[in-house]
Amino acid sequence: MPKKATIIGAGIGGLAVASLLAKKGYDVTLFEKNSTPGGKMQQYREKGYRFDTGPSLLTMPFILNKLFETCGEDLYDYLSFSELEPLCRYFYPDGTLFDNYSEPEKSVNQIKSFAPGDADTYKKFLNYSKELYQKTADAFLFNPLYDFSDLRNLNFKDFLGIDAFKTVSQKVDQQFTSPYLRKFFKRFTTYNGSSPFKAPATLNAIPHVELNQGGYYVNDGLYQIAESLHQLGEKMGVRFNFNTSIRKIIVEDDIVTGIQEDDGSIYPTDILFSNADATETILNLLPDPSISKRRKSKQQAIEPSCSGFVLLLGCSKQWDQLKHHNIFFSENYEKEFEDIFDKKTMPGDPTIYIANTSYSDSNHAPKNSSNLFILVNSPYVDEQDWETIKNKYSSFLIKQLEARGLAGLNESIEIKKVITPKDFYEKYLSNRGSIYGTSSNSRMAAFLRPRNKERAFKNLYMVGGSTHPGGGIPLVIQSAFNAISLLER
Repeated sequence: MPKKATIIGAGIGGLAVASLLAKKGYDVTLFEKNSTPGGKMQQYREKGYRFDTGPSLLTMPFILNKLFETCGEDLYDYLSFSELEPLCRYFYPDGTLFDNYSEPEKSVNQIKSFAPGDADTYKKFLNYSKELYQKTADAFLFNPLYDFSDLRNLNFKDFLGIDAFKTVSQKVDQQFTSPYLRKFFKRFTTYNGSSPFKAPATLNAIPHVELNQGGYYVNDGLYQIAESLHQLGEKMGVRFNFNTSIRKIIVEDDIVTGIQEDDGSIYPTDILFSNADATETILNLLPDPSISKRRKSKQQAIEPSCSGFVLLLGCSKQWDQLKHHNIFFSENYEKEFEDIFDKKTMPGDPTIYIANTSYSDSNHAPKNSSNLFILVNSPYVDEQDWETIKNKYSSFLIKQLEARGLAGLNESIEIKKVITPKDFYEKYLSNRGSIYGTSSNSRMAAFLRPRNKERAFKNLYMVGGSTHPGGGIPLVIQSAFNAISLLER
């Protein structure tokens, strides 16, 4: 009889590891507290408008492709995606526009018009970013980093050259004189919910992932990824139980023997994979006697990533200046991150991201209309009154965008939905409402993330953005591959 494998959570990590386990012959059952797969990758529809409410960009598609290939399937039977031109349009406070492309020469031609002295430096920095990626990918991303055997094949010469002793901001400022390029390259740190003024310069590898390898849009919306992974799981024989909350993990000595649902039902298992947030798993799902106070204290002390304040606007209007991806920079970038991480307040002068997918998919909004997914980086849940903030800050953002060029925005709004960090916490039980799991605001962040196997137990594994190697679609899928590699030891 096949061994029973149980998974808590149908986020991208849970969906990925479910199919990988089924391919290996396990009897796989997945439990999800919400009614749909995808975790924080969801969609919202109302009155002819459609929004992705989670990730809006796919990078490193080769990892997604590897997942389907491993399961004996062709990714392109499930999904189609394309690279956008431009990748993103950047709006600066003084009115300067920068259309950024994955073809460096196109971007350089733009840069020559507003920062000619840094045009050559742009290409040099992309080469530096590529070198950082090459030095860190095998060492940190595609390596479980679970025990000493994982360090055996590391190139320690490369390890010493990963710029861990400067911050992202310090390195960028050292290379560029233009305030435009400085802001541009600092913003990539937000891809994992960290501050460029605190995170190590090692994270300057991130621009390579988008600008050299390419950033992609999934046709019909990014939520198609979650749906395709759900379909893959069903095809592989995974059983899905939605609308089923888990109360606790059952442990005997150092072995997980099952899980208990909210209604008291017990489901026995041979191995357990938790795609719940690592902090939720360790602090709330595991019973007190089974895990040390020191381990719980260590997990509680890890700084969460930032969260997000999201505004979905269905507007009976289009704006010629908007592309598919758009970023409106703040005036004082450093103060913005001080507000978020130090003061834990919403930034008074925010950088505003807008995904306008109706620019590429006309069926995402009624004719001559726009579906604007608006995101501002925000603090995680602390002591804020999010109900009060919700109304005031959404009105503030609309006024900000009108002042930044979206004339007539307020009067064009036909639908409006607000998602706060408190919503992320309540719906997904993410650590204090964080979006990307753990922040990388320290040199040792890569070593502090919970590993993909919990050391205190023989058969408990963890996947998802709150675990190693981090947040974002490709890294979350990689966490599933890491967990499977540890299972096979």
